[in-house]
Amino acid sequence: MSFTSLGLSPAILKALSEKGYENPSPIQEQAIPAVLAGKDVMAAAQTGTGKTAGFTLPILEILSNGNKAKPNQARSLILTPTRELAAQIAVNVETYSKYLSLSSTVVFGGVKINPQMMRLRQGADIVIATPGRLLDLFNQKAIRFDQLEVLVLDEADRMLDMGFLRDIKKILSFLPKQRQNLLFSATFSDDIHDLARGLVNNPVEISVTPKNSATELVSQLVYPVDKKKKPELLTQLIKDNNWQQVLVFMKTKHGANKLTKILESADIKAAAIHGNKSQGARTKALANFKDGSISVLVATDIAARGIDIDQLPQVVNFELPNVPEDYVHRIGRTGRAGSSGHAVSLVSADEIDLLNDIQHVMQKFIPREVYEGFAPFNDLPESRKLRPIKAKRAKKTTSSFEHKDGQRSADNARGHKPKSKNPGHKVGSSPQNRTTRKPKPQDGGAKDPYSASR
Repeated sequence: MSFTSLGLSPAILKALSEKGYENPSPIQEQAIPAVLAGKDVMAAAQTGTGKTAGFTLPILEILSNGNKAKPNQARSLILTPTRELAAQIAVNVETYSKYLSLSSTVVFGGVKINPQMMRLRQGADIVIATPGRLLDLFNQKAIRFDQLEVLVLDEADRMLDMGFLRDIKKILSFLPKQRQNLLFSATFSDDIHDLARGLVNNPVEISVTPKNSATELVSQLVYPVDKKKKPELLTQLIKDNNWQQVLVFMKTKHGANKLTKILESADIKAAAIHGNKSQGARTKALANFKDGSISVLVATDIAARGIDIDQLPQVVNFELPNVPEDYVHRIGRTGRAGSSGHAVSLVSADEIDLLNDIQHVMQKFIPREVYEGFAPFNDLPESRKLRPIKAKRAKKTTSSFEHKDGQRSADNARGHKPKSKNPGHKVGSSPQNRTTRKPKPQDGGAKDPYSASR
């Protein structure tokens, strides 16, 4: 099947042809007709399989046949968890709409808000945004959604992981009820299904790959190594294999900065990208990595969302992620657009549980190989046997604003006092100020002494 058979206009097809795209990926083949038919969609595909084009192409087709956006209005809203991903989607939209008379803009935090407000004054057919900055703009009346036709939640699982559920619900509350809703994500977690129940209506569910699986185009390998030897092994791997473009994943911002300095001291050009970096520094680091000015980009999981390089050959997990599904996202940075890739993980003995969790989620063992000269003093234990993944029981319905132990609610963080569950007690009041309840006369017969608090 080719793009010409999917019902896209000649203008879009011309833009695709200039980029060398002729045949849709499996996710695009299924999603584009469903979106063009006006249906709500929940689509899951491995990172790097073209899911972004799976929603941008049909949205461009739909919007090209309607009225232009009025001042401060948006006809389509695409929500993403990170600045890098928002910027990457904006580039794709601009590329595919090259021959269409549609306007688009991208808004995110970390930069001045006034230029974004100025652009929105003219209205935009497509707005790509991160949740926090979008709420700021809405509160300042810089954007309205009376003309909104399509809503997209991209990387919805990551938005939930990053704690954006409350923001998403606020945004949904001021959108028009009549709209088309699209959820696109690399994984389909149970939390995503819970969110979708109150969002999409009779959606077309698309999943072109097994849940939480990695593309077969990516070869995976584990190097057992002592934790203190990891920087030295990474340096050796880069030099021995002459890696010219490698993305290295770290857990923490501090760790990313520290590793970058170690690599630079070994005459390896490297840069770090994470949430503490300014937007300008992050954009510059990514641009230098893409054009080959630096060989190694050290990133945290959040910052790496949106890094889209068609032929990135190498990914290294310097540390395994705490969340097994993040491993799939990480190695999905390579092996994109039909190209092969290689993913290496440096695993110390204390990470065996993380490795077991990853292999359990993927339902496959990752091959191991001891690199010459780096045999670990503390042996990496054998992997546990793979157990079938059990279906999770349905969760009890709870308030969407309920917080787990150890978390502060947004209201509490702003200084508001939480309501007490016991109506007879007022939080923050002194015992002297509390009113004493007089017991009601009983009509006889034994009654539950705790009934008043139930």
